[in-house]
Amino acid sequence: MKCIIVEDQPPAQRILKKYIADYGMIELVGTFADALQAIEFLKSNTVDLIFLDIHLPKLSGIDFLKTIQNPPSIIMTTAFPDFALESYDFDVVDYLLKPFSFPRFVKAVSKVSDARNTSNTEHNDSLFIKSGHEYIKVLISDIEFIKSDSDYTEITYNGTRLLSSESLKFWEKELVSHDFLRVHKSYLININKIKKVTSSTVLISDHNEIPIGRAFKEAFSERVLK
Repeated sequence: MKCIIVEDQPPAQRILKKYIADYGMIELVGTFADALQAIEFLKSNTVDLIFLDIHLPKLSGIDFLKTIQNPPSIIMTTAFPDFALESYDFDVVDYLLKPFSFPRFVKAVSKVSDARNTSNTEHNDSLFIKSGHEYIKVLISDIEFIKSDSDYTEITYNGTRLLSSESLKFWEKELVSHDFLRVHKSYLININKIKKVTSSTVLISDHNEIPIGRAFKEAFSERVLK
């Protein structure tokens, strides 16, 4: 999922860039300090998501939205909650009230992924995974979790384990439009397979206990427990 930032304040730009990098499942393809620059970029480029500040020089975020035909998903950012209400007239997915936390950012981006899943009725429900010299078809809904194992990843589905030469970051991006969440530097899980959650672990499909990394706890709680 490709995104751009339209934000004139450098500190806010830095926060968004950091959160996008930490999230790992969306690709930042441009950052613009005013809406006119973004308009020029969008004439020849397609994106899936725009992080858009309401208060911008030359052209406001609201006026910018009026110029876009068939806009991508929009997450508005603002320091003024009253102005956020106006953005809902343009069917934005969510708004982030500055300053916002990483878990709040994750919640907003998850809404985009959920909306894309709902609208895209033709999205693939299976994939072919290369394992050795073979390509094995696996239903995405059957995948329980993916574990990073040195130079490989180990994919567990229906109690079966499959080695892949792809990285965990690759699978994060590949499964961004499905219900998968990074809970540890070494684990990506299917949240639909969760059976039990403790303070430090998550039980997947009754028999696999996965650790929840400290850096991922807040985002996990925001996505799964709220």
